[in-house]
Amino acid sequence: MAVGKEIRGKIKSISNTQKITSAMEMVAASKMRATQLRRDKSRPYAQQIIKLAAHLGEATPEEFKHQYLIPREVKRVGIIVVSSDRGLAGGLNNNLFKLVATQMKVWQDNNIEVDVATIGNKANAFFARFGGNLVATANNLGDNPASKDLIGVTTTMLDLFQSGKIDELHVFANEFVNTMTQKPTAIQVLPVIPGALQAQLGFDSLTPSDSNLAWDYEYDSAPAELMSIVLDRYVEYAIYQAVVENVACEMAARMIAMKAASDNASDLIDELQLVYNKARQAAITQEITEIVSGAAAIN
Repeated sequence: MAVGKEIRGKIKSISNTQKITSAMEMVAASKMRATQLRRDKSRPYAQQIIKLAAHLGEATPEEFKHQYLIPREVKRVGIIVVSSDRGLAGGLNNNLFKLVATQMKVWQDNNIEVDVATIGNKANAFFARFGGNLVATANNLGDNPASKDLIGVTTTMLDLFQSGKIDELHVFANEFVNTMTQKPTAIQVLPVIPGALQAQLGFDSLTPSDSNLAWDYEYDSAPAELMSIVLDRYVEYAIYQAVVENVACEMAARMIAMKAASDNASDLIDELQLVYNKARQAAITQEITEIVSGAAAIN
């Protein structure tokens, strides 16, 4: 029964694939819990440094205004696109790239040029096809990225901003809403917009009582030097938090994608098994008919 043999071969092949996707689902689930824990641990520091940066934007003395706090006429922007290094994560990266492409078109329509820095192999592959002025990249950070791994990208974009070559810095990454939902987001990191960044990142913004206060600080050292250090740390951690968030999204998306693949494999195996049974039954019926017909011919 050649047809039955071919179907059995397909069932075995799909079963082997299902074992792989099931294993990948369990691995992704395990890693997702670890990345969520890492994300939750990093959020309090990120929240405080971002809130401090927002407060500094309100409290900066008139005699000194840090360039990170001064809005500029936008002629050129810098963007950092955070993606995964590997695929098999459903539409996670594609949804992010759609947001990036849409925003880049808006800028281009307004004659605003764009410099691009990428984090992750998938972002590199996207811009290789899509085009763009790629100025920095960081790849293969693994499931536990460290802030030191992002120094090259961060320093490059800060140098461009400080030298006036870009007028705004935006970070595109996925936001972890829950296990089933990951949302692509765009965050303006520079210049600092008090309150807006906190809302974009889902952190607590200034309370109504806070907003009525005239924020002020007493500086132990020169305000310019201290603010430069604080605001540099703010940019570094805003980028790092986006990367950590994106890793958590990647693991959740991969777990869901592999579960869907395993479920589809089960459905396909059931369908093939039904086809196999029907083919086997038809072959048996045909053999019985041939035997009966042969016996009748002899008689």
